[in-house]
Amino acid sequence: MKDFKLFLDLIRIKKPIGIMLLFWPCLWGLTLANNFTNNNMQYVIYFVYFFLGSVLMRSAGCIVNDILDRKYDKLVERTKDRPIASGKVSTNLGLAYVIILCLLSFLILIQFNFVTILLGLASMPFAFSYPLMKRYTYWPQLFLGFTFNYGLIMAWFSINPQFSYIPLILYFGAIFWTLAYDTIYGFQDIRDDEIIGVKSTSIKFKKSPKQFIFICYSIFIILQLISGVLMKFEHYYFAGVLVIGLHLLVFQNLKLDISNPKSCLSKFKSNNFLGLMVFLNILINKINF
Repeated sequence: MKDFKLFLDLIRIKKPIGIMLLFWPCLWGLTLANNFTNNNMQYVIYFVYFFLGSVLMRSAGCIVNDILDRKYDKLVERTKDRPIASGKVSTNLGLAYVIILCLLSFLILIQFNFVTILLGLASMPFAFSYPLMKRYTYWPQLFLGFTFNYGLIMAWFSINPQFSYIPLILYFGAIFWTLAYDTIYGFQDIRDDEIIGVKSTSIKFKKSPKQFIFICYSIFIILQLISGVLMKFEHYYFAGVLVIGLHLLVFQNLKLDISNPKSCLSKFKSNNFLGLMVFLNILINKINF
């Protein structure tokens, strides 16, 4: 029972925000690609597959992150009690968990078409190398954006294997969304990160954080609008994007206090609600299209 509890702590099961931030882009891509005038059973099944895949891959990613960062985690107040950093779980056991989780993820992946399988396999090296980026560049959050939103592309091609610019445009928008929200998240650890020598956009833009976040969120909003134009959505889609923009630029950015970890965490967590808003905005317009 104790080992199982440690496993749950290891995969951050009490912090589902990470799962949802991985899952929402998948659902955006899936919903954009689906034709709701036909039988929607495939959509429902793929909805479940992508959710399970998000749970498994996020869990595996957490463990890989903890293995690679175990020496750094010991020095950071927020992470020093993580199972691997504290020595409660061995590195070898952590690797065994990763292998099992990846095998389960692969069983889900092979339920999709060939293009989606190839895309999924191609993402693996990037998915597990993110923790290393903070040692070499001030842009690890950008790298996270590329990997964390990759499911949007996979989900689109799982329904519609034909090439389209539309999911790519929304994908690039989502990258800037992640770049902004993970910069907000990084301000919680900025003092410890500067002491131990790891890099982040939070450190790079600490003198002008709100300007940087404003630019990133603005790009995300603009690319949502472009996606809506290309999808030939109705006017209420663009009204929805306006509401989304107000949430990002006013609640998350203007009201952000980077010196207050609680403020940073609450603004970061609000992106779960933001992901839901984007999903509903797409879904409503697809159903009424």
